[in-house]
Amino acid sequence: MTSPYVRPIARTDHARPSGALRLAGGWCWFDTVEVLHRDAPSYLMPAADLPEDALERLTAPRAPLAGIGFDAPRIMGILNVTPDSFSDGGRHFDPAIAIAHARAMADQGAAMLDVGGESTRPGAAPVEIEDEIARTAPVIAAIRSEIATPISIDTRKAPVARAAHGAGADLINDVAGLTFDPDLAPYAARSGLPVCIMHAQGTPETMQRDPHYDNVVLDVYDWLAARIDALESLGIARAMIMTDPGIGFGKTQAHNLALLQNLSLFHGLGCPILLGASRKRFIGDLSQTPVAADRVPGSLAVAICGVAQGVQMLRVHDVTETRAALQLWQAATYGALTAPE
Repeated sequence: MTSPYVRPIARTDHARPSGALRLAGGWCWFDTVEVLHRDAPSYLMPAADLPEDALERLTAPRAPLAGIGFDAPRIMGILNVTPDSFSDGGRHFDPAIAIAHARAMADQGAAMLDVGGESTRPGAAPVEIEDEIARTAPVIAAIRSEIATPISIDTRKAPVARAAHGAGADLINDVAGLTFDPDLAPYAARSGLPVCIMHAQGTPETMQRDPHYDNVVLDVYDWLAARIDALESLGIARAMIMTDPGIGFGKTQAHNLALLQNLSLFHGLGCPILLGASRKRFIGDLSQTPVAADRVPGSLAVAICGVAQGVQMLRVHDVTETRAALQLWQAATYGALTAPE
């Protein structure tokens, strides 16, 4: 029999029993876990019966990354400086417009601004390194000159990350989990930059050509766990790593929904979790909204699903709407805008 996986049953309601544990030091609590196996039925057990090391991974408060704490849900605002983004179609390709949009997202409540110069939509072709740098580094420098909000560089390539860091970026967000460019992880280690590693099956050009998994939830978990181990061996501490299950990247609708149902499992990695589902195609398919800009309501529903399982960072196109949804969810859940201690 293979080793078990432990999914905390995350709850947020006010009927919190004595002895319940805080999930990742955040706003959710749990007193029960689901024990999952690849080759045996799952079952429930009291959280208190877990080994001490497993409990520590599930309950330890997550360390701040790039100055951002995770005692409450945080918003990462998307800034695509590409001509072919699936959602905004080059709307922010002009640097002046991009900078104005960054300023607006910071004012709206984004805790981090995620700048990307290469589209990773299904079927997208790679961008030359020089072009990606030319798109991102000047925009990052301009943002940094007037906005204190932390900035992440959304890239798979070490030279792009290096230029972005020189311009003021604070975190590397790689859809390939630092596997595309062998120089990227060593650069992150040398520079002391925190990283976000995302799971993807295949490349943007090929990832939606019949993706297959033995068990998508456990396969993605194992892949992320292996990447964390590899990065730790290079000198990147676990406390410097955020994880992303990669909704829509080499996944069918069924795969995406299975991951969303089981997001709390990923707290067992001991890292903050990022959820990036904003405006994605599966939302359009389920809500009959073929135009990406019409998928805001569905995106908000998915975001709240993640936050209810303790997801710490939401990567979104619509900062104002997401902030409002979070505020109303928190108020309705706790009777206040913040969770009780």
